Amino acid sequence: MALSSTLSRLNLIPRPWLPYTVTTLRALKLKPHKPQLLRPMWAPLTLSSFSVSAQIHRPQDDNLVVLGIETSCDDTAAAVVRSSGEILSQVVSSQADLLVRYGGVAPKMAEEAHLQVIDQVVQEALNQANLSETDLSAVAVTIGPGLSLCLRVGVQKARKTAGSFNLPIIGVHHMEAHALVARLVERELQFPFMALLISGGHNLLILAQGLGQYIQLGTSIDDAIGEAYDKTAKWLGLDMRRSGGPAIEELAREGDAESIKFSIPMKQHKDCNFSYAGLKTQVRMAIESRNINAEIPISCASSQDRRSRADIAASFQRVAVLHLEEKCQRAIEWALKIEPSIKHLVVSGGVASNQYVRARLDQVVKKNSLQLVCPPPSLCTDNGVMVAWTGIEHFRMGRFDPPPPAVESEDFVYDLRPRWPLGEEYAEGRSEARSLRKARIHPSLTSIIQASLQQQH
Repeated sequence: MALSSTLSRLNLIPRPWLPYTVTTLRALKLKPHKPQLLRPMWAPLTLSSFSVSAQIHRPQDDNLVVLGIETSCDDTAAAVVRSSGEILSQVVSSQADLLVRYGGVAPKMAEEAHLQVIDQVVQEALNQANLSETDLSAVAVTIGPGLSLCLRVGVQKARKTAGSFNLPIIGVHHMEAHALVARLVERELQFPFMALLISGGHNLLILAQGLGQYIQLGTSIDDAIGEAYDKTAKWLGLDMRRSGGPAIEELAREGDAESIKFSIPMKQHKDCNFSYAGLKTQVRMAIESRNINAEIPISCASSQDRRSRADIAASFQRVAVLHLEEKCQRAIEWALKIEPSIKHLVVSGGVASNQYVRARLDQVVKKNSLQLVCPPPSLCTDNGVMVAWTGIEHFRMGRFDPPPPAVESEDFVYDLRPRWPLGEEYAEGRSEARSLRKARIHPSLTSIIQASLQQQH
């Protein structure tokens, strides 16, 4: 399929490619300390190579078909989604066995697992959709945040597919995808809205003012809630094949949530940031004081031992979610001061599939006369649907790159963003936590888009 015919079919007009220049870096307040940043490179969602024609006929948007690829951590996922909202296919290859074997994500092992199945997963997504690559409008892929080794597998596959079939390519922010998939599920969800994104690697509270325009109200200063769930489950000897969250939630139903008085994290901090490292330490000490042996699986524990483990699980879950509730309440108050028209709180990410978490947050939302929007569990955990849908949203705005070359040059530098903030920090919520400063390796998605818009004008 020729690029000119693709553009004609999509009512798009080309304009000169804008490389990631020194001017852009200055606008982002970055020092051009890496030579590869000064050469034309793939900078999706930053300096788009095309713009949407002013005369574009919006009904044709429903004809877009995008392949989404996600390999940011421990699941290999692909999906094909139509811009009408129809999910044509969804395929996920889990690394649950590796999680059990290593007690968490081992980056090198995860990379190898991705490499083994990526071709099969993408092909299965196309087969389920009853499509071939020539039927696609574009390819979307997660470029960050995540594990570099894992991200690279998805990006290489996406570029190879797009290059071979002359397709535009869209780089996607993983956390934005978790937030925007709610707009696929709830088509009436309009900007502005709030979002709480909770997973194994991230806790993030944002105010979504528009596509690519986010204010960060709070984030993790150390461990995310999903990490705390996983470690607690491992220390309690639970079955990790479904990850720690479901295992803890199930065992907690047998326990007394008030039996152990864990301290609520960051009670003294009047911001919206999260910390689970201290709670993890409290849990580990409680387990050690009760002589619980994680080498003995829960299925083999005595009734008294099982009850002790259940009490710890229930007490941990109560305090872990109380931390979410308190920060959400404050964030809602801040967000309503900025955007009084907010009506929805989106809760997404892997931990959002936890029913206890949803029920507790629903109470917070109702107390503030808002509505809770939660994607179904299959769309809360990492998946290709959210990547494809986010790609569609940005593609409509002209934010994508042209087809890459069919064969990459040997010195090509892949644009991977392992640590990549979504929005700029809200002034009142700015934290002095050292880990937060270290985490800002790449400029936020919001600042990149704003800088590119300024340069275009």
